Amino acid sequence: MKITKREREVLHLVAYEYSSKEIAQQLFLSSETINTHRKNIMIKMGVKNSVGMVRVAFEKQFLNP
Repeated sequence: MKITKREREVLHLVAYEYSSKEIAQQLFLSSETINTHRKNIMIKMGVKNSVGMVRVAFEKQFLNP
């Protein structure tokens, strides 16, 4: 599974409990773009929600504790 640099940035902020709106403000993007990134990450990881996204990210070592 390959995720882009931007998807990693979004994933990191999701793990720190930022909302899509807050992530959009941090990265100077629209909320809709962030939602698209989140959707793409979930598809690539084969998960249904943000909790699954963070779980798989730790399992695959995209994020470190």
